Amino acid sequence: MAEQQKTETAYMTVGEVAKKMGVTVRTLQYYDREGLLSPSGKRNGRRLYSDRDLILLHQILSLKHLGFSLHDIKDRLISLESPAEVARVLGEQEQAARKQLASLRETLTQLEALRKEVLQMQTVDFKKYADIIVNLQMKNEYYWLIKHFDDDMLEHIRSRFNKESGLAFMAKFERLQREAVRLQETGTPPESAAGQAFAAEFWAMVMEFTNGDAAMLQKLMAFQNIEGEDADWTRRQQIANAFVGPALDAWFRASGADPFAKENT
Repeated sequence: MAEQQKTETAYMTVGEVAKKMGVTVRTLQYYDREGLLSPSGKRNGRRLYSDRDLILLHQILSLKHLGFSLHDIKDRLISLESPAEVARVLGEQEQAARKQLASLRETLTQLEALRKEVLQMQTVDFKKYADIIVNLQMKNEYYWLIKHFDDDMLEHIRSRFNKESGLAFMAKFERLQREAVRLQETGTPPESAAGQAFAAEFWAMVMEFTNGDAAMLQKLMAFQNIEGEDADWTRRQQIANAFVGPALDAWFRASGADPFAKENT
């Protein structure tokens, strides 16, 4: 009799399972009809769930939460007959959960950054919001510059660069910024061979960005004095500017060309 009572208490009704696992009775009935999770016991004509069924239900709910379809989940469910088998399945779910967690953390970081940018902008501009989101997804650390761009500048950037060329351009900018800081801090004369080689490469980068558009050139040069999102970036940019300006001036004099001559007359 005691053995019979022990066997009976090992099973749960659909209502008990629904309450314990935080799902609806209708959901459990649907899983049963679809052959995803059928109760393994029966008493007095009632279909009953075992503790093993609860483990399978937990696996189903976890995979569903991770974005798997019911069809995919059905293919992933196995018999779970040994501790090693159970541990292997739980390990696979753990790995999938870690990937999902990393993705959620990245999304959270992007949302926090976008919220910060939105609060700093003076007007609601969904087109800029979209540009910021795209650059956040590209992991472009200069996404914050977008809020300083006007519509003409943004349209110019969209027409000139795609994801790959945009990231390549930003990598080039970072490299030249670091080189300008190095030349300035080592006391390299702007008119020296090293300084003029730098100026030529820097100006080529400027022309790549502006495509020879004088209006874009003026807008771009105005960004030299924009403060960055952190003190370290602002410090680097100030040191770089201290070298870039004199180096370009010397390069223009040597080449006999001054792209700003008309603007200054």
